[in-house]
Amino acid sequence: MKKRGRANVSQKLNNVLYFLSGVMSVVIVIILVIGVQTKAQNTQPSDYPDTDGQPVEETAQETTAVEKWQEGTIVYGDRYYRYNSRLKTYLFMGIDTNEAVYNMDTKDTGYQSDAIFLIVADSMNQKLSVITINRNTMTEIERFTGNGVSMGKANSQICVQHAYGDGKKLSCTRVETAIANLFYNIPIHGYFSMNMGAIPGMNDAVGGVTVDVMDDLDYADKGVSLKAGETVNLNGAEAYCYLRGRDINDFDSATERLRRQEQYISAFLAKLKQCDDRKTALTEVYSAISDYTVTDVDFTKLMDTLLNFDYSEDDMYTVPGESQVGSDGHEEFYVDEEAFYDLIIRIFYEEVDAR
Repeated sequence: MKKRGRANVSQKLNNVLYFLSGVMSVVIVIILVIGVQTKAQNTQPSDYPDTDGQPVEETAQETTAVEKWQEGTIVYGDRYYRYNSRLKTYLFMGIDTNEAVYNMDTKDTGYQSDAIFLIVADSMNQKLSVITINRNTMTEIERFTGNGVSMGKANSQICVQHAYGDGKKLSCTRVETAIANLFYNIPIHGYFSMNMGAIPGMNDAVGGVTVDVMDDLDYADKGVSLKAGETVNLNGAEAYCYLRGRDINDFDSATERLRRQEQYISAFLAKLKQCDDRKTALTEVYSAISDYTVTDVDFTKLMDTLLNFDYSEDDMYTVPGESQVGSDGHEEFYVDEEAFYDLIIRIFYEEVDAR
């Protein structure tokens, strides 16, 4: 794992001010997490963490990077930890377009991944964790020309990385690489992306989702008027606005929207748990969004154990940090490295006896 602290931002790219959500597809990713066998991971972690000291024990020279994550023991504070090898981690992306998925003509004009989540599944403890990532998080991304030639790396909002690709697999794998780098090269075992145009259909496939409205949202052109404090079973148009809408003139509105997205995840899961026939409900959900999705995980197996993994609002985490206004006037989110490192240890590691 990299040492704490990152290079100062030397270059800032534009931050698209459109709305995004698609967050409800986190549930779909969870389907993948629980019962689907995935491909061998693409990301090869370069090392295990270097915290307050060097790793206590080195693995054999021929051991692969992934095995290092599984075998290396680290010291954090005055305690010893090992990477939890039972975990499977999946990346979810909500893409800023209403269109169905298609191949982009150039490799530098794609849409941004404004909703970004990691789904972490612990098969031993039957437990799920969700980590939300602010779309304005400043980190290293790789830029490309329209012909796909690398222009090198730069620090920018993480959401921009998806735009440097084909809008499909290439875009997704580049985001996967950037997220793995942000998370100190934690292994990521698969990805799932969904374009925002799928929001209404997915919401309505389960008969709507009930929330206690967190913010006033008025979109006359869509016939939507939601008031803070109301309890509403969202229809498709309302869910679209609730998960996507924000006031771009309001500082840190992306964070406010992220709170609504987190709320929706829990409410959506609760709704699925209430379904008498979960397999049918989940099949209908996937049917409603399939044209809008890109994934490298086999989605053909919708399994009975989907919602048997424990999950509650207490299992929802957010990458810690704070938003600032950049020199170009756009918002930038800077990670609190110490708190972030603590979060990684808590979710991805297990305490072990000292050796």
